Amino acid sequence: MRILVINGPNLNLLGVREPDIYGRRTFADLENSIRAAADQMGLEVELFQSNHEGALVDRIQQALGNFDGILINPAAYTHTSVAILDALKAVGLPVCEVHLSDISAREPFRQFSYVSLCAGKTLYGLGFEGYTEGLKWLRDQLSP
Repeated sequence: MRILVINGPNLNLLGVREPDIYGRRTFADLENSIRAAADQMGLEVELFQSNHEGALVDRIQQALGNFDGILINPAAYTHTSVAILDALKAVGLPVCEVHLSDISAREPFRQFSYVSLCAGKTLYGLGFEGYTEGLKWLRDQLSP
């Protein structure tokens, strides 16, 4: 089972960016956590991060025929990107959306997610554990 894990803008600055919201663990820590969880579940993951909307759309499109599901933290593009929503809908793979922080308790503009319009599951406020839960959800969705 192959899962594409996508992280959007500014997640590469984890540990530096707003540590009171996102914590002090780094992006490398997050990637290591995802890989460890995937290994434990017998999943193959590819990790991709970009600060550029078009690069995220391109990577989503390239998932078609190459991956079984997508775990995505679109970060700030959550609230603005119809292009990412359209790409996810176009490839038609199971999608789990994840956010480190509790977006429902943040600024009003962060409380709407375009991606949630196509995601089968949305997890937020669980920190790194949200990615593990998202991988479990995708595994369960894809298992016969």
